[in-house]
Amino acid sequence: MALHPDRLLPIEAEARAIARRLYDGVATLPILSPHGHTDPRWYAENEAFSDPTTLFVKPDHYVTRMLYSQGVSLEALGIARRDGGPTETDNRAVWRLFARHFPLFRGTPTRLWFEQALADVFGITERLSEANSDRLYDQIADCLTRPEFRPRALFERFNIEAIATTDGALSDLRDHQTIRASGWPGRVIPCYRPDFVVDPEREGFAANVAQFAALTDTAMTWHGYLDAHRIRRAFFKSLGATATDHGHSTAATADLDVADAARLFETVTRGNATPVEAEMFRAQMLTEMARMSTQDGLVMQIHPGSFRNHNPAVFARFGTDIGADIPTATDYVRALKPLLDAVGNDPRLTLVLFTLDETSFGRELAPLAGHYPALRLGPPWWFFDSPEGMKRFRELTTETAGFGNTVGFNDDTRAYLSIPARHDMARRCDCAFLAKLVADHRLDEDEAHDLAHDLAYRLVKQAYRL
Repeated sequence: MALHPDRLLPIEAEARAIARRLYDGVATLPILSPHGHTDPRWYAENEAFSDPTTLFVKPDHYVTRMLYSQGVSLEALGIARRDGGPTETDNRAVWRLFARHFPLFRGTPTRLWFEQALADVFGITERLSEANSDRLYDQIADCLTRPEFRPRALFERFNIEAIATTDGALSDLRDHQTIRASGWPGRVIPCYRPDFVVDPEREGFAANVAQFAALTDTAMTWHGYLDAHRIRRAFFKSLGATATDHGHSTAATADLDVADAARLFETVTRGNATPVEAEMFRAQMLTEMARMSTQDGLVMQIHPGSFRNHNPAVFARFGTDIGADIPTATDYVRALKPLLDAVGNDPRLTLVLFTLDETSFGRELAPLAGHYPALRLGPPWWFFDSPEGMKRFRELTTETAGFGNTVGFNDDTRAYLSIPARHDMARRCDCAFLAKLVADHRLDEDEAHDLAHDLAYRLVKQAYRL
């Protein structure tokens, strides 16, 4: 199972040779990970990871959703139930189950990430199978007991220059404070994710907003609520945050007058908002967050278009964020207009747009980003951070938005050991795309080298103000 050095590069000989040269120039650049979901506690406490299953299987939605789709229960994968009901506690048994079903991942990016992590981190170059699962489990588990496999050592080994976690507005950021106080030079920064105090349809919204006001010593009024966001954003920024993130179901924005916004705030915090009022409140808050970004400089990210927790039976047993998200069609042209009318021409704002609706890339997102100074295109995420997804993204956006209106790559992962593999995949795919432009005589090779560096490093550093 040795990794082929030319994987993901073009099959045509001339383009492949060009891609090799481009890739050689960016393969070892530092990793900037401006949006992800690794646990800041790992870096704060720097304790050994417990076992292979906890690293590779349980936190990876790509793994768990594929196995669930083939009839493997989440209980059998050791996922904790909300009601405390029975679930598998033997992580070796979960690993064996994963190994038995490993053929399901043929042709998927999950397999590429997993096998590169095995090879690069643990020196394992044989394919996982039911026959070797126990032996590979023991080999990985033995490595995890050593100091060089602890989170901080891996951070340095992976050549990570900066990594952002994703943290709720109510988080005390204690782990980030511990990292700062420890004197360790690794740059781990928070990212402000206010969804649980912005979305009236989230469980416990009214109580969350009350806690939010108490935490910031602000009044339970519209103006007090906005002040609470400013206070929390400043706190996040004091610990290194450079961005916010918003996971709304749509990209709808609004720009109500103050009196209407205040009345809407009273309605949603009473807990009796209609779905239309809840959507209007979320829409208003995207515009308010954009205004705040023009004042405090935090980059704004919107991740719309996911029908979250689509499977009610899974949600009832396991709660949110279990991998049951499904892409939906998303409007950007009309949905974003109120926000863009308000601040879309303000050079102080950087608004990074993501999508799970690939049909919108060429029709809406690239033309928008190719015009408004505030807009940048986020890379493919969730279902589309794959070789084909990355190729489609470049093909659909480059002619209209160019490269400079994109922001490089971010891995958006909870699976720590997959981070280098994910960035390597993106670099290979971008070099493959650029090589074809050179082979078609649409770029000179020196330009392609500059662009490869931009896509792997400079654009993300610039866009996220890192």
